[in-house]
Amino acid sequence: MRVRPSRFLFPALLWALPAVLSAQPAASFTPADLGGLRLRNIGPASMSGRVVDMDVVESNPSTWYVAGATGGLWRTNDNGVTWSSTFDAPVHSIGDVAVFQPNPQTIWVGTGERASRQSVGWGDGVYKSTDGGKTWQNMGLATSMHIGRIQLHPRDPNIAYVAAQGSVWGAGGDRGVYRTTDGGRSWTRTLFVDDETGATDVAMDWNDPNVLYASTYQRRRSAYGFDGGGPGSALWKSTDAGVTWSKLTGHGLPEGEYGRIGIGVYRKNPKILTVSIEQGARYNASTAYIVRKAGVYRSEDAGASWTFMSDWNPRPMYASQVIIDPNDDQRIYMLNAYSFSDNGGKTFTAPRTTTHGDDRFVWVNPSNSRHVVKLDDGGIGISYDRGNKFLYVTSLPLSQFYRVATDNAVPFNVYGGLQDNGCWMGPSASWTTGGVLNDHFSRLCGGDGFHVTPNPLNPRTVYSASQFLGLQRNDTKTWEVQDIRPGDSTGHIAGRRNWETWGKPGAEQVLGNAMHPANWDAPFIISPHDTSTVYAGGQHLFKSVNSGRTWKDLGDMSTGVDRSRLALMGRLPGENTLSLDDGVPYFPGVTALAESPRMKGVLYVGTDDGRFRVSRDGGATFADAQDRFPGLPQGSWFAGVEASRHAAGTAYVVIDNHRSNDFANYVYATTDFGTTWRRIDAGLPANRVTRTVREDPRNAKLLYLATEFGVFISPDGGDQWVPLRNNMPMMPFNDLTIQARDNTLVLGSHARGLWILDQLNALQELTPAVAARSTHLFTVQPARQIRTTNLRPHTGDMIFRGENPTNGALIDYWVREAGTAIELTVIDAAGRAVQTLRPTTARGVNRIVWNLRHADLPIRSGGGEDDDAGPSATTPGPLVLPGTYTVRLSVGGSTQQQRVVVLDDPRMTLSRAERAAWTAFHRAIAAVATSHAPVAERWRANPGTDAATRDGKRQSAELSARISGLYGAVARYTGAPTSDQRSELRYYTRLAAVLAETGR
Repeated sequence: MRVRPSRFLFPALLWALPAVLSAQPAASFTPADLGGLRLRNIGPASMSGRVVDMDVVESNPSTWYVAGATGGLWRTNDNGVTWSSTFDAPVHSIGDVAVFQPNPQTIWVGTGERASRQSVGWGDGVYKSTDGGKTWQNMGLATSMHIGRIQLHPRDPNIAYVAAQGSVWGAGGDRGVYRTTDGGRSWTRTLFVDDETGATDVAMDWNDPNVLYASTYQRRRSAYGFDGGGPGSALWKSTDAGVTWSKLTGHGLPEGEYGRIGIGVYRKNPKILTVSIEQGARYNASTAYIVRKAGVYRSEDAGASWTFMSDWNPRPMYASQVIIDPNDDQRIYMLNAYSFSDNGGKTFTAPRTTTHGDDRFVWVNPSNSRHVVKLDDGGIGISYDRGNKFLYVTSLPLSQFYRVATDNAVPFNVYGGLQDNGCWMGPSASWTTGGVLNDHFSRLCGGDGFHVTPNPLNPRTVYSASQFLGLQRNDTKTWEVQDIRPGDSTGHIAGRRNWETWGKPGAEQVLGNAMHPANWDAPFIISPHDTSTVYAGGQHLFKSVNSGRTWKDLGDMSTGVDRSRLALMGRLPGENTLSLDDGVPYFPGVTALAESPRMKGVLYVGTDDGRFRVSRDGGATFADAQDRFPGLPQGSWFAGVEASRHAAGTAYVVIDNHRSNDFANYVYATTDFGTTWRRIDAGLPANRVTRTVREDPRNAKLLYLATEFGVFISPDGGDQWVPLRNNMPMMPFNDLTIQARDNTLVLGSHARGLWILDQLNALQELTPAVAARSTHLFTVQPARQIRTTNLRPHTGDMIFRGENPTNGALIDYWVREAGTAIELTVIDAAGRAVQTLRPTTARGVNRIVWNLRHADLPIRSGGGEDDDAGPSATTPGPLVLPGTYTVRLSVGGSTQQQRVVVLDDPRMTLSRAERAAWTAFHRAIAAVATSHAPVAERWRANPGTDAATRDGKRQSAELSARISGLYGAVARYTGAPTSDQRSELRYYTRLAAVLAETGR
C-alpha cells in the first residue's frame, strides 16, 4: 500500500486540522481580531511534565531535540541550560523524534504519543524539517494516530521507516511498518498484521541497514478498560531493507500471546539484541502483574536464538523499552521504572533518584557512557555518573493540568491537579520582578491530581483529589491533611483489584473489598449556597453537610453495567488478559457534576457509561435525561456540565467520546432544567473533542470551550465559535475558569501549564454593533499600583519565570480599519492631562497599558538589575494618586471615554494625606528633572573649552545624576522623605536655576 504526504509548510497548518464543517453565519470578528489580547504563561515548571523521546545531534552533543507527550518539541543548544519550542502546531502530541545525523538540519517527528495510557494524546502523521526545525512539512500517515518509532537510514536521507501504531481506541487507519525511499514523498506499508494491530518499534542494524527488526502490538483501550495484547503482537525481522518480514518465534522466545515488545540493538555489534516482551497474568489494573511471565531476552546471533535473562518488565504497556549502552552491551537500561543491569539483563538495579519515577526514555551519549539523559513523567534528568545522580531541568513548563480553580486572594491563587504530579496551588502573579517562580507553588496532594477547590469563604481550607476520588481536606496554614473519601466505611484493600472476587457477581471475601469505585477523574463540588455542603461522585453520588466529616449515599448514578461482561477486540476479559484495564480499575462512575448557583438543590450528574440525571431537591430524587440529547450515541462519556449563574434552568453539557473512537464535538444547552437539550456545536471545526464549557459571569451569551485542540469562545450562546489562539501554541485544554472579581480567564493546559488572559472586558463587550463601528473603547478593570522588587539572588539561566501581569491599567479598544488615526489620553478628575498614550492601530482589539503614572521623565534608566527591562532613554514618571481617572479616545472630532479606578498597593498603610504629600514631593523632583534636561543637553553640546565651560559641563552632568538618584530613592519608599532628601531637592532646584541662567 502506498500513501502520499500533504504538500504544505507547517505555518500554513495552524488551523487546518480539520477544516470548519459548518453552515453557521460568520462571527462579526475573526480570530485575528482578538490577537491583541495576549495571554501569559505562569507555568509552573517545577514538576515539568511527561517527556517521551529525544534525539541528539551527535556531531554537536549539546544540541538536543526533546518531545513532550502533549507539549510539542523543544530544542536546547547548550546541553539543557536553555530551551526553545520548535514544533507548536497543528498538533501537540509527539511519539518520536529522529535526527538524520549526517545532516542534522533534517529532523523527523512522529506525532501522537506511543504510550497507550487513558490520557494519551494523538497526532496526524509524520512531519519533516530540512532547516533545523524552523519549518515543518506533513509527510503523510495522517490516520496513524500514534507513532511508536522512526528509524532513519544511517547514510541515505531518503530512506526512513515508521512504526505506526494506529488508534488505541479503534481499528483500522495507518498501522504497521511503513517505508519511504524518496524522503517521505510516498510510503509503502511493508509489514501489516490486521486492523487491530499496529507496529510499536522498529530498529536497524547499523552495520547492515538491510537488516531490520520490528515489533507489532495488538491493543485496544475504551472508556471501560484496556486489553494490551493478542495474537497480533509479535517480533519480526527483515533482511531485505523491509521489503519482506519474517516472524521470530521459538528458539528461546516464549510461547503464547504477547503484549508490548521493545527492541534494543547493540550499536557496536548489531548481532547482539535485547528485547522486552510483555506477558503475565492477573494484572492489578493499575501498574503490575501478580504473576510475571516473559521479560528480558538476549540474542547474540542477530535473532536466530534467544536466552531468557529475567522477568523484569515494569508496567510494560506504558513504556516497555530496553536501551543498550552503545559502548557496553552488558549495560541495559529498562523502563517504565528506571533501572539498569550490568550483566546483560539478568539482574536490575532500580536506584533511588530525586527525579520522577515513571520513565519514558533513556539516552546514552555514544562518546561518553557516563553522560545519560533520562526522560520521565516529571521532565528531564541529566546525569554525568552513568545514571546514578541527576541534574533536574526545572525550566520546561510542561505541566499537564486536568482541572483548575481560583480563590479571591490578592493576587488570586490558582489551584489545579496535574498528570502524575499531584495537586498544587500558586499565585496568579507575584509582586517581585522575577515573575511567578516555581518556588511560589505549593503541593497539596500526590498521585495524579485532579479537582482542587478552595473554600470560597475560607481559602485556608482546600479540598483536593487524586485519582479515583482520593478526596482530602487540606489546611494551607499547618499543611495538615484529612482523608475524607466517601464510600469506604470498612476500609479497603491496597490493590485496585481482588482477583478472587472480580468478575464473579456476588463473590465476597472478608477484608477483600476494593475501594468504592470511582472514575480516574471523579468530580466533587462545594455547594455555591453552603460551603459546608460537598457533593462527591464515585459510582454513587455522596453528599456531606459538614465538610466531609460524614456522608450520605444518594445512590448509584451509573447504569450499573458489569464491565467484565464487556468485550474488547471481540473477546471478554480474563485473568490472562494482558495489562487488563490498565489505569482504569473502576467503571462506571460519575464524571460530570454541578449544582445551579441560582437555585439550591438543582443538581446535574453525568457518568462515563452514558447516564445523565437531574435532581431538583438536592439529590433526594433524580430524573434520567440521557435520552434527551439529540444525536448523542448511547453510552457516551459526559465530560462536564456548567450550570448557569444567569438563569436557574439553564445549563451546558460537553461530551468527550474519543474513548469510543468517536472524535466528534458534542456541546449541548438546556433552558428548562434538562427537560430538553439542543446542540450548540455546529459552529466548531470538526473533531476538536470537547472537555469543558464555561459561561461568562457577566455576559450570559459568552461561552468558553476547552478542547483537545485549543480554546474557543462563542459570543452568541453557541451559534458561532471562534478560536482563541492568540500567542499560544497548539495545546490540549482540559479545564478553564473565570476569576470573577478580576474578570480574568485561567486556562489549564494539558501541555504547558497555566495560561491567563487578564481583563475579559473586550470579549464580553464585543458585539456585532461594536464591531461595525470605526472605533470603540471598552471598559477598564480597576488597576493596582503594585510596588515590585527583586527579592532573589542571581539565578543563572536554568530557570523558569512565569509572566506577571503588566503593572498598570489595560486599555482595550476596537479598530475596524487598520491605521485609523486615534489619540488616547488619560485625564484626572479635574480634566487635566495626566499622560498621552501611544496607541497601536491594528485591525481588531488593540491593547496598550497605562502605567498609572504621569508622563515619562527625560532621565536614562534601567540596566542595573538582572530583572530590569534594560537601558532606556526615559524613566517612568511619578505614580498618580489613587482615585478615579478617565481614558479618552479621540478620532477626528469624536471622543469616547471610560473610567479607570486606580487602587493603591494593598500593602500600603499611609493615609490619603500622607500619600498625597509623598506624591507631591516626588512630582517636584520630576519637575526639576524635566526642566533641567534641556539645560543639561545645552551644556553637553557647548563647544567651549575654557575652564568655566568645562566646569559648567561637569556640574550639569553631575546634577543630572544626582537628581536621577534622588528621584529613584524617593520612588523606592512610599512615605515621608528624609530631611536630607528635602534638603537635596532645595539645593538641586537652586543649582538647576543657576546652570539654566549661566548656560544660556
